[in-house]
Amino acid sequence: MHFIDTVAVTVAAGDGGNGRVSFRHEKFVAKGGPDGGDGGRGGNVIFVASRNQNTLARFRFQKELRAAAGVPGDKKRMHGKNGDDLLVDVPVGTVVTTDDGRQLADLTNDGQRAIIAHGGRGGFGNAHFVNSTRQAPKFAEKGEPGEAYELKLELKMIADVGLVGLPNAGKSTLLARISNARPEIADYPFTTLTPNLGMVDIDQDTSLLFADIPGLIEGASEGKGLGHEFLRHIERTAVLLHMIDAYQDDVVAAYHTVTGELRKYDKRLAERPVIVALNKTEGLDEEIVDDLLARLHQAVPHGTPLYAVSAQAGTGLRELLFAVKEAVAEARQAAAAEALPREAVPVHSLAETADAWTVERHDDAFVVRGTKLEHFAARTDFGNEEALRRLRDILQRHGVLHELQRQGILPGQRVHIGRGSFVY
Repeated sequence: MHFIDTVAVTVAAGDGGNGRVSFRHEKFVAKGGPDGGDGGRGGNVIFVASRNQNTLARFRFQKELRAAAGVPGDKKRMHGKNGDDLLVDVPVGTVVTTDDGRQLADLTNDGQRAIIAHGGRGGFGNAHFVNSTRQAPKFAEKGEPGEAYELKLELKMIADVGLVGLPNAGKSTLLARISNARPEIADYPFTTLTPNLGMVDIDQDTSLLFADIPGLIEGASEGKGLGHEFLRHIERTAVLLHMIDAYQDDVVAAYHTVTGELRKYDKRLAERPVIVALNKTEGLDEEIVDDLLARLHQAVPHGTPLYAVSAQAGTGLRELLFAVKEAVAEARQAAAAEALPREAVPVHSLAETADAWTVERHDDAFVVRGTKLEHFAARTDFGNEEALRRLRDILQRHGVLHELQRQGILPGQRVHIGRGSFVY
């Protein structure tokens, strides 16, 4: 299957079902007695991280993801059926963001779930509104619209080790040698057109996931070559294994080209633990190899492990892999320690701000904004006078009508709230 790592989709949760206006027929009961039932909740859109998925390719053809709507309420106080949730499998490592850049989910573990769009609440039937002064309500609530978003899905692989280097550095050859992965290998640049994954058994107790990232060239962080498209896949790796072709004209320049592009793309990548492997040494004299290692030793940060290996012949790989194992263990421990809970910081939750509202004047009209009030408005049938009277009562209790009067509203002027409006 073709590898796809970014895609745009539209998600829409199900609308809530409308409440029912209904009256039962009983003697001596006004209008027969209200018995309209509530509408069902709309289905949620839920993303599920699955290790059985490794690409976002299916979303090239499935651009719209929509959950089922709730069923309207029925007479005899019968509650409408809730809409079924839509479960969407996505690869582990999928990041979900809105078109304005707000992150909704970062699915990093197999089986992890995230509600991406919440279904609308079902509307109350007229039986819900009976009280001592309202014996026969002739209105019901509409179902709330489900949440809808234009989303960007981005796949960022979660591998233990990211293989980086210039084209033809031997990354694919190494991955094929040490794992069950079978990447395409040839004697020309850019053989690897998509990231390859391979599970590597280091010893009896340790297996690590390696990601072979397409070769980087100078300017990759600005979109040149193939590297920029895939640099995101090494953002999550614990350790970078930097492969350098021993037959490069200047191994130090090759090293600086790749590290420079990593730094330009994301400064944090330059701080990632790295092991440097001088590859293709099987045909070189020992003196030449030592000289190349000495040059690299002068170029790399102090303490950076350096190894001379041959992915083709298999020499030096055992020592290299054990060094990688230790580096990954240390990096994961450091990340776990950093993720420990810190001193709590006050956070304003949605519940704390839901009751807040504002009134703004626009020419001869007034606009009321506020999460809770707009939810009430979304469930109001603006064509039903009783339903409008209830909305006005709610606005009165929250102080909105007083604020409208303070701002000088006159009879006949229009008040907008959510998608509806009414005449004051």
